[in-house]
Amino acid sequence: MPRHFIFALFFGSTVAFAAPPEYFEPLVINGCGIWPHTRCPGADLRHANLAGQNLAGADLSGAQLARADLRGANLAGANLDGADLTAARLNKVSAPTATFRGAKMVGADLEFARLFRTDFTNADLTGANLEAAKANFAWFIGVRLNNANLQETKFFTVNFRNADLTGIFRRFAVFQDADFEGCKNCPTDW
Repeated sequence: MPRHFIFALFFGSTVAFAAPPEYFEPLVINGCGIWPHTRCPGADLRHANLAGQNLAGADLSGAQLARADLRGANLAGANLDGADLTAARLNKVSAPTATFRGAKMVGADLEFARLFRTDFTNADLTGANLEAAKANFAWFIGVRLNNANLQETKFFTVNFRNADLTGIFRRFAVFQDADFEGCKNCPTDW
């Protein structure tokens, strides 16, 4: 494997520092390139460390992401329809206009996530943690949020039609202008 060097100029002297290969080489996991607009439908990324990665516009539909670490990742406009994100770590993820339609997100951690105009239609978020997340103009149509933690989550103009929110913890959650038509156990008295 070739060695890579970073050269720096200090007061007229050139100094070389060895840099790890991953500094220069793109990250590829099980044949899936980890970069913006990548196309990896059905990829096996279980337990992958994707923290802080830029996956904007990526196609990860049907991908296996169970227990993957996506903390602080950029998922803007990404397609995760039908993906398995069971117990995935999505803390502080930025996912505006991303789609998680039909995704399995049981026990996923979305604490402090930014979910503007994100589509969770028919996703299973049973036992998920959305504490202090911001989900403005998002779609939760037909979603299962059973026993989910929604403490301090901000849902402004969100669609919860035909959703199931049985057993949610909603202390200080905000549901301003939410659509609860056909919703089971939705907090219409918040």
